[in-house]
Amino acid sequence: MLSIGEFSKICEVSTKTLRYYDEIGLINPDEINPENGYRYYSIRQLKKMLFINRLKSYHFSLEEIKAILELEEDESEEKLCSALNLKRREIQKKLNAFEYTLKQMSNDILNLEKGIPIMSYLYDIEVQLVETQPMNILYIRRMMSSDDYAAGYGKYFNRIYKKIATEKLTLLGTPMTIYHSSEYNPAGNDTEFAIPIEEPVKGTRDLPGGLCAKSVLKGSYPELTSVYTKLREWIENEGYELVKSPYEVYVTDPNQVTVPEELITEVYFPVKKK
Repeated sequence: MLSIGEFSKICEVSTKTLRYYDEIGLINPDEINPENGYRYYSIRQLKKMLFINRLKSYHFSLEEIKAILELEEDESEEKLCSALNLKRREIQKKLNAFEYTLKQMSNDILNLEKGIPIMSYLYDIEVQLVETQPMNILYIRRMMSSDDYAAGYGKYFNRIYKKIATEKLTLLGTPMTIYHSSEYNPAGNDTEFAIPIEEPVKGTRDLPGGLCAKSVLKGSYPELTSVYTKLREWIENEGYELVKSPYEVYVTDPNQVTVPEELITEVYFPVKKK
């Protein structure tokens, strides 16, 4: 048996952390002396602790690790493989985002060295006035916090696609998001996830057509704030005003692109002349 100190030293995990792991049921000491409360771990638990550390290094949360440890033996390898593949995709997306940021920073540095203002890229964002056609959309409307968005997009669009497939509905366009809140609130924003279809079934509504200021983003989603800024500036300068909620149309599937530059998003601001 190993004392908690010896176990801590071998695995390079503090005794405070080991006590916390015991509290949440991640890894419990094999033996606790009833007289003095000293904790002891068995040699075989070293392997388990190394496994926990390995999953932590792969950015699994403690909750995710605990769920993996609780898997039945006959399903553990298959589900572990699935979990690792999913986590690898998550990390790859983050790497792509960092690479995109580094490229953006490098371009900004080059421009500044040439005397070009850092925000001059806004001049390259084009805005056009278009007339959109009415659409029948299958939708889900929810209050979404800023923390919910990443998972929410996949969750609700997948639910809509499942209904389309189950009921054999006719797809007429790509996914879109309509933002109904009048201001940004990290705690919750009125968000509508929708996909245009042909059939007017339960769960659909009409999205009216009309005059829109439109811009297209080719790049990472965080850049959408720049597009929104340009659109609002254009609307003000051209004597228009916003009349309905703005919406985004996702021309490309983020799961099918390899680099952020391949993402194409159309942004529409319904407007009228003042």
